[in-house]
Amino acid sequence: MRLYFKQRLFSWFDSYDIYDEAGQTVYTVQGKPAWGHRLEIFDSAGIFLGRIKEEVFTFLPRFRLYSGETLVGEIRKNFTLFKPSFTLDCCGWQVSGDFWGWEYQVLDSAGGLVMTASKELFRMTDTYVLDIVNPADALFCLMVVLAIDAEKCSGAG
Repeated sequence: MRLYFKQRLFSWFDSYDIYDEAGQTVYTVQGKPAWGHRLEIFDSAGIFLGRIKEEVFTFLPRFRLYSGETLVGEIRKNFTLFKPSFTLDCCGWQVSGDFWGWEYQVLDSAGGLVMTASKELFRMTDTYVLDIVNPADALFCLMVVLAIDAEKCSGAG
């Protein structure tokens, strides 16, 4: 499954549209006022699906992930010198990026590929292409990319 993640050019808070290969909106993401990033995810019908909330006052960036109103885990940036790396504690997934932080791979606990995410360069807004192996993982994969993008935008990375 391929999804295209594009930040809206004119919005007060972070807002994103996520499209499928046919150009249909699958998810919308709306930033909300809060200490740190707080992003809410909705399906194409406007039904609330989940939230990513940045934890403030931590040494390294950390984001809590919610499915509906239920906390399902968190993604933490690991301390590395060259390549960005993140730990996602709700699925046992490992997230690693290239040197520039534009390409990411998500692997499951057995080392199998869950998703690749690539940032498209030379765009007016943040734009990513997500290739997801299992469509059932789409929401969590989207949460991972949203958290990484928020971490990069906050200047902590």
